[in-house]
Amino acid sequence: MNEAAKVLAAERSSVNELAAPLVTRLIGRADEWRLDIQRTDAGVTIVDAGIGTRGSVAAGLAIGEICMGGLGRVRLASGGEGGSEGGWPTWVEVASSQPVLACLASQYAGWSLSASKEEGGGRKFFSLGSGPARALACREPLFEELGYRDRVGPAVLVLEVDRTPPPIVIDKILRDCGLEPSQLTLVLTPTTSLAGSTQVVARVLEVALHKAHELGFALGDIVDGSARAPLPAPSPDTGIAMGRTNDAILYGGQVHLTVAGDDDAARDLAHKLPSSTSRDYGRSFADIFRDYEYDFYRIDGALFAPAEVWVSSLASGCTWHAGKLDMGLLRRLWLDEA
Repeated sequence: MNEAAKVLAAERSSVNELAAPLVTRLIGRADEWRLDIQRTDAGVTIVDAGIGTRGSVAAGLAIGEICMGGLGRVRLASGGEGGSEGGWPTWVEVASSQPVLACLASQYAGWSLSASKEEGGGRKFFSLGSGPARALACREPLFEELGYRDRVGPAVLVLEVDRTPPPIVIDKILRDCGLEPSQLTLVLTPTTSLAGSTQVVARVLEVALHKAHELGFALGDIVDGSARAPLPAPSPDTGIAMGRTNDAILYGGQVHLTVAGDDDAARDLAHKLPSSTSRDYGRSFADIFRDYEYDFYRIDGALFAPAEVWVSSLASGCTWHAGKLDMGLLRRLWLDEA
């Protein structure tokens, strides 16, 4: 068993149990946050956060905390005038004292769910599921490495989609998670919506954790994390909306990780973590995606990272810094002068 698995195998927290009161709160504030609550004939709860209703930034913040399995804090902050923030008015701040569990075992959008045209009622369906229910299904190799599995109970899964999943996909989720329909809540958040854009930007810490994992850093040594990124306005165009939320992290994301273990490994992580280490760095994500003919897997994986990082060592008290924001690029992409 690797070190990350040793750390999480002993973890008794249930991400679904911790998220349950957050789901109840989300549903209870549906009118205030402009959400639509539906139930399938079988009894699955569907929370529409922006498909047939407007949704809200407040809902997106709440969904961000749900995605983190109740082990993260997500809130809005104001940007300063001038300085590295470049005067952007609104930022999303995220923090977790259990970042590996919150971000990788829960928040990461890693569960592939699809249906053919015939299975989907005339339209293909695809989504990457994120949130606590992933830790029940454990359909991704990542869970074997983490050594974490949640216990069965009421569960929630978040999908970045513009329509309700077809019954065959919902049945798969129930089957793989071992749930009764009444135990499952699905939260639907199109990126073109206020809630959808917000909950994607709230993944700024998760993006850093995922790249640290890809770099081979010992996940069990990551003991605390905080992050922030600017919140762009959503676009009604799906491609533009996806580009803006990615750019917010790639060019505006700031992450501070506190780690245990070897100082050389911590210094190396800081050096390799920023998005600027990628050959694709420097242009809008929408342009990069288009130039790769919308093949996500042709994009250099090193790009998916925050713009600026700090890594602090508990062993020595040293902190290393790398990367920088490019708020000029974001303002050119996002801002129309009055």
